[in-house]
Formats: sequence, C-alpha cells, structure tokens
Amino acid sequence: MPPVTALLCVLIAAAALVLGVVVGMRTGRRRVEPAPVPAPPTSGPPMADLLERVFRSSDAGLAVFTHAGDVVLHNDRAVELGLVRGDLPDARAWAACQRAESSGQPGTVDLSPLDQQRGRQPAAVVAEVRPLGGGYTVAEASDTSDAVRLEATRRDFVANVSHELKTPVGAVGLLAEAVLDAADDAVEVRRFSTKILNEANRLGALVTELIALSRLTGAERLPELGIVDVDEVVSEAMARSRLSAEGSRIDITVDRPTGLEVDGDRTLLVTALSNLVENAIAYSPSEASVSVSRRRVGDWVEVSVTDRGIGIAPEHQARVFERFFRVDPARSRATGGTGLGLAIVKHVVANHGGEVRLWSSPGTGSTFTMRLPVHAAELDDIDDDDPEGIALPVGHEPRRTG
Repeated sequence: MPPVTALLCVLIAAAALVLGVVVGMRTGRRRVEPAPVPAPPTSGPPMADLLERVFRSSDAGLAVFTHAGDVVLHNDRAVELGLVRGDLPDARAWAACQRAESSGQPGTVDLSPLDQQRGRQPAAVVAEVRPLGGGYTVAEASDTSDAVRLEATRRDFVANVSHELKTPVGAVGLLAEAVLDAADDAVEVRRFSTKILNEANRLGALVTELIALSRLTGAERLPELGIVDVDEVVSEAMARSRLSAEGSRIDITVDRPTGLEVDGDRTLLVTALSNLVENAIAYSPSEASVSVSRRRVGDWVEVSVTDRGIGIAPEHQARVFERFFRVDPARSRATGGTGLGLAIVKHVVANHGGEVRLWSSPGTGSTFTMRLPVHAAELDDIDDDDPEGIALPVGHEPRRTG
C-alpha cells in the first residue's frame, strides 16, 4: 500500500474515532440528565380542617359525646334543635347515647320541645344516635316539623272529607227508606225523590271539587299558561252563575269590558270567579245585588266580587279560605255548599302567582278580590300620569244581568 493511502486511512479512522467519542458523550449527557421535577401542588387545608368545616356547616344538628356526658364537638344547628343545651347534652339524647353505647346498636330519640311556648323553636325534632367506639357516641338531630304538620293536615283533611261525605250518603239512605215506606203515596214519593236528587247532586259536587282541589295542590301538574282575556272570564263566569242568581232572585251587576289580559289558564280562572260569585249569591238575602268589577292597578289585574250579605266577623276572616270552613253552616247546607269553593279560589290564584284579598263587615257585606299579574306585554302600557295603574272607565254605568 502506498504511503499516502496508508496515511489517509489512518486519518479517516482517527476522525471516526473522535466523532464517535463526541456523539457518545452527547448521548450520555442526555441520558443522565434528570427529568424535570413537577411543581408542588398548591397547598390546601388539612383533611381534619375540611371534616370540621363539613361538620359545622351541616343542616343537621351534630354532636359528639363522651361516655361521661361531655360534649366533645357540636355545631350551631345542634343548639338550635335542642340537642345541646348550655354545653351539655339534652337529657333524652344523653340517655339514648348511653343505651346505644351499651348495646352497640344505633337508636332514635324524640327531642321535640316539651314546652310549646318556645317561640321559633322547631315543633318536632328527631335524633339518631350511633356508637363510635372508645366511649364516644354521635347524635344527629333533624327538624321534622314540616312532616309533622303535613301529616296533621292530612289527618284533618281525611276526617273532614269523611264527615262531609257521610252526611249526604246517610241522607240518601234515609230518604230511600222513606220512598219505600211511601210507595203507595205518589206525592210523598215525589217529595222524597226530589230530596234524594238534591243530596245526590250535592254529593257529586263535593266529589268534583275534591278532585279539583287535589289537582290544584300538586297531585297533577297545571297546564301551560296562555294569554287569557279577563272580559271573557267574567262573561263565562256570569253565564255559569245565571241560574243560581235567578233562583235566589239576586241581581248581578257587571262593569264594562276593559280589554285586560293575564297569563293563566282560562278554565281555572273561570272556576275561581264562578266560586266567588256563587259564594256571594249564597250569602246574600233575596232581592239583594252582587257586583263584579275589574280594573288594573300597577302590574296587577284585580277582579272583585261584592255582596250585600251577612258579612264575615273579623275572627273568621282568616279562616274562610280553609277547606270545609263555613261562616254559617246552616245556610251553607241549605244552599248545597261544600265548603271547598273559597279554598279552590285561593289555590287557583296562588298557582297563577297572585293572591286573593277579603274585605268584610258584619251586616254590611263582603268583597273578595282576585289579584293576578298583568300579561307581560302590557307592562309597558302603564300611564305615567297614573302611578296606581288603570282604573275603571270614568262615567260608566254598571250593566245589570241575571
């Protein structure tokens, strides 16, 4: 091999060796470089602090007791519900905790206030106690006042319904026996049969209104609300009440149409207004008058029914919207009233976002007013010069019907 060729081979080998060393060193550095260390997470409250926060913010009354009766930990709700009194456990709760600790089984205890003159104290409280081991027990108290009141209302409602149904059913039975005994007397048969028909109609009206009331109080979802013409509601309600007014010789006066509109269910609103008119007719003397008027006051539409009847005593005015409450039971039974009409009115108006108001004076008469939110498109039509809203047309004369 020539010297030049041998030298060239040596140079090439040396260059390859140097290049390999350099590449190897760089590769080695990349391999041994430590991976980047992630930033430490943001520090938060310790677990014990979080648990204590949950404990103290609970809507239930929570308290932990020792076997000696000391209160280790409790939240403010425990004091409000009477589970802890003056840094000591309630005597009933403490006795339940002792039983739970000795048996190793959870239990419940009634902590309802023994003294009913407790102002804002809950009416009914129930606590569950559980052993934690090591001589500790935990008690969890809950306010059950709403459930107790609901159950009381349900019992009263069932009792009232039973009583109201029992009267016409019993009357029908007695009258049917009278018909059988007077089978040969056509006049008596007709008289008793008429009474049976009246009691049957009363029973049917009671069942119908009970169904309507159950729907209004949440048994069924109300239909979608639409735009309702108040004048049409008044006209239809008057048509329904015309026969009752004629039979009782009552004149009904109605003001002129106003063109007012509300958002609601037309059928329900007609039922509510009809009930108010029928109630006014039932409690008015013969030859008296009942007036129906409508107007706009600010964002509200008011439809009022006024009678010149016996009126309602102040102590009864807060109860007239209760189910089956009657100011004059004898008059109500004579007219076939069910005692549910005003309760239905109250629920219909409430479901429309409104309210029903009462003004009454014994011996003078009563005015029931349904207040309903005006239709949304009319809110911008309020006269700036009339901050109270749109009153009845000036100089109009009532229109007499019935």
